[in-house]
Amino acid sequence: MSYCLGMLLDVGLVFMSDTRTNAGIDNISTFRKTFIFDAKEDRRIVILVAGNLAITQNVLSRLEERLEDDDVKTNIYSQVSMFDVARLVGATLREVHGEEADALKNHDVDFSASLIVGGQIKGRRMRLFNIYSAGNFVEATAETPYFQIGEAKYGKPIIERVITPQLSIAEAVKCGLVSFNSTIRSNLSVGLPIDLTFIPRDNFEGMYHHLILEDDPYFNSLGDIWGQGLRDLFSTLPDPEWIR
Repeated sequence: MSYCLGMLLDVGLVFMSDTRTNAGIDNISTFRKTFIFDAKEDRRIVILVAGNLAITQNVLSRLEERLEDDDVKTNIYSQVSMFDVARLVGATLREVHGEEADALKNHDVDFSASLIVGGQIKGRRMRLFNIYSAGNFVEATAETPYFQIGEAKYGKPIIERVITPQLSIAEAVKCGLVSFNSTIRSNLSVGLPIDLTFIPRDNFEGMYHHLILEDDPYFNSLGDIWGQGLRDLFSTLPDPEWIR
């Protein structure tokens, strides 16, 4: 299982993903789930993946191998808009489904894959998409400026209550890390390191990337402070009057 989070803010895009994957409690490994496409100066694109590792690796391998293709229909760097990028990723996922789904079904394995795709192409607006296993997708809006894929339920409450487009990068990262802390505490299939990527809006000079490791002092202290804060808040809640 994985946990990935993408947030569309007024200041830019924030992406976070864990790096743990498992095929049973005795077979846990670390795999990258954040993929960055920024070799062309006019675009910054990030893809997060969750689901069956073989499927998502197949999709990303095809996208990466086709970066040198002259066929503009299959090359991410030839797409005109982020909408076209999302369509290309969805089409590639459907392509893999067409080749692999029957074989997986014969072995009682579900075709499970979901991706978050976001970024900006110069002259176009910044956009964020959630792509489902069928290759179809939805786009983030001002009302719902974030997407979660993978093991999302444990870290969802704070995201729902806090994330708005107006947040600063620091506030969004802080909220995201609390969400990851809650998920990691509740589910052994999600774990550190955490990949953190930030793309500033209308800035194509670069992007910020940080890897949060097991001994990261800020992440560890944040979890402790959040847990104590919840306990302190709980102690202030009134008791139900109908219990004597």
